[in-house]
Amino acid sequence: MFVLHVITALNVGGAELMLKRLVESRWRDSNIRHVVISLMDVGPIGQQLQAQNIEVHALGMHGFRDIPRILFSLRRLIGTLRPDIVQTWMYHADLLGGLAARWAGIRTVIWGIRQTDITKGGPRTTVWVRRVCAFLSYVVPHTIVCVAEASKRVHIELGYCARRMRVVPNGFDFRRLQASEAEVAALRIACGWLNDEVVVGCVGGFHPFKGFDQFVHAAGKVARQFESVRFLMVGRGLRPDNVELTRWIAQTGFPERFVLLGERSDVPACLAAMDVFCLSSRTEGFPNVVGEAMAMGLPCVVTDVGDAAMLLAGAGVVVPKEDAPALAQGMARLLRLSVEERRTLGRAARARIKNEFSMEQCTQRFEAVYADVLMFQAWLQSK
Repeated sequence: MFVLHVITALNVGGAELMLKRLVESRWRDSNIRHVVISLMDVGPIGQQLQAQNIEVHALGMHGFRDIPRILFSLRRLIGTLRPDIVQTWMYHADLLGGLAARWAGIRTVIWGIRQTDITKGGPRTTVWVRRVCAFLSYVVPHTIVCVAEASKRVHIELGYCARRMRVVPNGFDFRRLQASEAEVAALRIACGWLNDEVVVGCVGGFHPFKGFDQFVHAAGKVARQFESVRFLMVGRGLRPDNVELTRWIAQTGFPERFVLLGERSDVPACLAAMDVFCLSSRTEGFPNVVGEAMAMGLPCVVTDVGDAAMLLAGAGVVVPKEDAPALAQGMARLLRLSVEERRTLGRAARARIKNEFSMEQCTQRFEAVYADVLMFQAWLQSK
């Protein structure tokens, strides 16, 4: 079987990382060949795939005016490669990859939906592309894979074809989500934390959707209650030179309690250095970072966005979004537990991810989708 993936870009992000994990998971010992096309550039994820001898093509799209050229390039490339299945990831790739595949005579098209909160709109081109995709969803894709039940619901409301939709949650690679005691100890020492200090942390890129203003506000309230609590922020833009972020932190009155590490390549070690993980987002689909924290055995407090509550399933605390006082109460609830009680909750979280959301299970779910699509193709050929 030959699956051709079309994705908007290959920078570091949830969809890109999920594609990478899917392609890497069984490509050496499977009968599935994977090739990846980025509408934009190769990016860091593409480079990592190429380093493993996985074929990656980049079409160099820079803006809306490039769409006709990209569509023709995709059509030509798909016609040359002749994959069994074309699987697309995110709106622009769904539209262009789907149209190009059908133009090339391929009907085995799988779309991918990652977004949940569409009320905030986004760039005008994205809003336009999403509306066109809703219209074309009845004729272009055979199957539409949603990352979350929440994503499925809102896109059906938008007008997407409900009968073509299936939910395939992300999977987590436990081999990657590991950190040694030495790595964790070195990180905590570098951050200046004592052994008896308790760390509440978050991971993500600096963006309004991630609600880091809510995290900082809640952290300030918690700092007044717990003298030993410290706060770790990891991700793109979460750095001391972020003027807006440091202003929020200064307003808490406890700036010395915060450590800002920015984007890191050792996220598992950063997670392992935490005692409590916090998701403060205003919107999510299927929050990868919560699953990663759970896989690392962390008790979590999360805002009720996307499939966060479903993912947690009682192995942590869920609070309303955009409610810093409630988020602070959720943090405090976990901080009041004993060390052993937090560890017990963390073990339950890890067991849930291992039992329900392993990368092996995710791969099997995708392969089941592939089998259904190919069955449809065989039926077409028999007519």
